[in-house]
Amino acid sequence: MTGSAPQEPKYWPLKRYFEVYDRSLRDPEGFWAEEARKLDWFRTWDKVLDWSPPFARWFVGGELNACHLCVDRHIKTWRKSKVAIYWEGEPGDTRVLSYSTLYREVNRCASVLKNLGVGKGDTVALYLPMIPELPIFMLACGRIGATHTVVFSGFSPRALADRINDIGAKLLVTADGGFRRGTPMPLKNMADEALELTPGVEKTVVVNRAGIAVNMRRGRDFWYHHLLEDAEASVSVEPVESTHPLYILYTSGTTGKPKGIVHSTGGYLVFNYSTYQWVFDIKEESVYWCTADVGWVTGHSSIVYAPLAHGAAIVMYEGAPDYPTLDRWWDIIEKYGVTTFYTSPTAIRMFMAHGEEWPARRDLSSLELLGTVGEPINPEAWLWYYRHIGGERCPIVDTWWQTETGGTMISHAPGIELLPLKPGSAGFPLPGIDAAVVDESGQPAKAGEKGLLIIRKPWPGMLLTIHGNPERYQEAYWKRFPGAYYTGDYAVKDEEGYFWLLGRADEVIKVAGHRLGTLELENAAISHPAVAESAAVSKPDPVKGDTIVMFVILKEGFEASPALTKEIVGQIRKMVGPIATPERIFFVGKLPKTRSGKIMRRVLKAVASEVPIGDVSTLEDGASVDEVRAAYEALEEEV
Repeated sequence: MTGSAPQEPKYWPLKRYFEVYDRSLRDPEGFWAEEARKLDWFRTWDKVLDWSPPFARWFVGGELNACHLCVDRHIKTWRKSKVAIYWEGEPGDTRVLSYSTLYREVNRCASVLKNLGVGKGDTVALYLPMIPELPIFMLACGRIGATHTVVFSGFSPRALADRINDIGAKLLVTADGGFRRGTPMPLKNMADEALELTPGVEKTVVVNRAGIAVNMRRGRDFWYHHLLEDAEASVSVEPVESTHPLYILYTSGTTGKPKGIVHSTGGYLVFNYSTYQWVFDIKEESVYWCTADVGWVTGHSSIVYAPLAHGAAIVMYEGAPDYPTLDRWWDIIEKYGVTTFYTSPTAIRMFMAHGEEWPARRDLSSLELLGTVGEPINPEAWLWYYRHIGGERCPIVDTWWQTETGGTMISHAPGIELLPLKPGSAGFPLPGIDAAVVDESGQPAKAGEKGLLIIRKPWPGMLLTIHGNPERYQEAYWKRFPGAYYTGDYAVKDEEGYFWLLGRADEVIKVAGHRLGTLELENAAISHPAVAESAAVSKPDPVKGDTIVMFVILKEGFEASPALTKEIVGQIRKMVGPIATPERIFFVGKLPKTRSGKIMRRVLKAVASEVPIGDVSTLEDGASVDEVRAAYEALEEEV
């Protein structure tokens, strides 16, 4: 397959984006080699790309080090005194780490790891809250050539154990606890349960964060602050091959065993260094805040590796977005003078439901650029974000990417050229990304026609493989459209070349033989002026196969009523069609979400189908499930 630049509207006088994009597809290896030279290498590569479909190895023969790129090279410049991390704990405690401080802490941490017997080629599991020690341990692993896997601190002991066993980690790093909504999460206690199932773990390091009592097994468990007493002040950087695994991160699917996505060092860092510059238009004086948890790929790339490689100042926040008050995030933006704010559409819709008076209480004038990630953003949320957070002066970059892609693939790119914005559109593929929308048979979809998103050329940030299962890698991503990476997402490309993401192709409700995407239904409901958030799920039906059930959060000032239900149903029918008529609409005050802000539709479907809910260890607020269940039971009784 061959790629071409997005169709260029005649009225655009701006050419730079298209020039860069065309060049990147005409000579991808030359383009990426030029980008790679912006980083420090201990040894230059022999070959830019070794492509044995579907396996790609980038900058073969080159040697570098992630920690050197993110820390060491900055302390040799004026950035040594620049802030690297502004950290805010949920209780209000703070820490500020300059690049010099970060360098010192990472070296001492690397010494701790080496003293515990960890070296190049070993794997380390990190099960920590959002505290500075999390990126410190990630960078320290990279410094000595160890591969890390970060396990989201909301995962259950069983999920933690499965990941530890899959990668064969010999060391687990955790904390006594971390704060969430004012209550310490007992991480060490959960880790202890996991350790009963992980015979390969030899030692555990425990960070004292919450000051809660924990069990410490002699010979296995060690307090981090005690280990630091014997740490060396300096540890040499270990040059690693470009293809050396930097980290393994597990995707959290609803079915099947989670996939251990393996990312290289060289290709991943080159890709993220470039895309972060293009998307966020890096400036020395800027302060960046990505609200994701480091336990997800967004946190890896957009909190740790990309911004620190650029020598940026970042914000990390430990707690919930609305605790103890609904203006906590806006207070943090005001406090640290955040210039670039990057969050999820789900979080935006949550704040929409509470009204614009909360952000209006804070001075958000420092903001210059807004971003979204994690799922497509509906136009109503885009406009609210633009008006009430960005003050109608900040461009919005709606980024599309995946754990597997390593970094942003489709987005507006202010760092190259800011093309006209369309609320709800992700924009265009970034340079080097040959994206296309195709039908079920792999033929290009017509402009405005929904199809499946594929990537037709390899890119440096792509995953190396699925850990221990290369066959599954080929089956999951390359079998459906031979020669192209299958993203699993629906998309539309309009007549001007803009991409519109429509959510996962597997998040489909089949009603009487018709396939309806959950996102399409939810956006139709949100387009009603009374609706702040919505979630669509299916309920088994003996005749239709599935029926549609929707859970809706109303904006401030609106109340649930049969008349409003009728209006919302009418809006959905108008925008999607009569086949999309919901069987029930339930009005709730909150939806079950993960701590990264994603709606747990699986939980809603279980409630509607009256089956067991299953594991909810990643749930942000357990009360949301009780509320959803109560709303469902109350309406069912009325019916």
